[in-house]
Amino acid sequence: MSLIKSCNCCFSYDGIPVVENVTFELNAGDYLAIVGENGAGKSTLMKGLLHLKKPYAGEILYNGTLKVNEIGYLPQQTLVQKDFPASVYEVVLSGCLNQIGCHFFYSSVLKKKAEENMKLLEIENLKSKCYRDLSGGQQQRVLLARAMCAAKKALLLDEPVTGLDPIVSAELYKTIRELHERHHMTIIMISHDIQGAVQEADKILHLDHEQKFFGTAESYRQSCLGRAFLKGGIA
Repeated sequence: MSLIKSCNCCFSYDGIPVVENVTFELNAGDYLAIVGENGAGKSTLMKGLLHLKKPYAGEILYNGTLKVNEIGYLPQQTLVQKDFPASVYEVVLSGCLNQIGCHFFYSSVLKKKAEENMKLLEIENLKSKCYRDLSGGQQQRVLLARAMCAAKKALLLDEPVTGLDPIVSAELYKTIRELHERHHMTIIMISHDIQGAVQEADKILHLDHEQKFFGTAESYRQSCLGRAFLKGGIA
């Protein structure tokens, strides 16, 4: 069943087109990697998928069972965010903010959800640690647990392994794969790690200011575009 659909979407900044003619459809449980060189429009499309930026043409449609505030989002980290002086528990629990509604405090149900996601991401032993004192890999796990608190059916990940060493990247990919396979989570991931993205994802969307490819990871490997990028390690 279709969960998210992009219908000939085009985005611009100050009237200048950034990415155009993006058309794809994702079913519940799909794992999509969005690849392309820097400035190709990947992050702009991600903002469109989150309804943070409106297309000047075309539209993005959600299945009636999916709402924007039910999508978990792991953004790229800034230096300021990496130095955030809060406990791991506080950071993870903040992922439940969109579910508080008119209340001023987190309910016991939301607190339990945060605890469960910390356990799922194997960071419950870091609960009382200060976020800024963690390693890069640990911080990404904390942010993934935070995103899981907001997610019901879909996770959007913006460069989740950037800045991580190969071993930590492999561990994070494994965690994302388990969320996808065991918990039936729909994953949309922007990645500069084209080798890892094609290995992990079921579907590939390649952008270069417009849609250059959309299809299965295997079809991408066999395409001229995919072979060129995979051979050069470009993303």
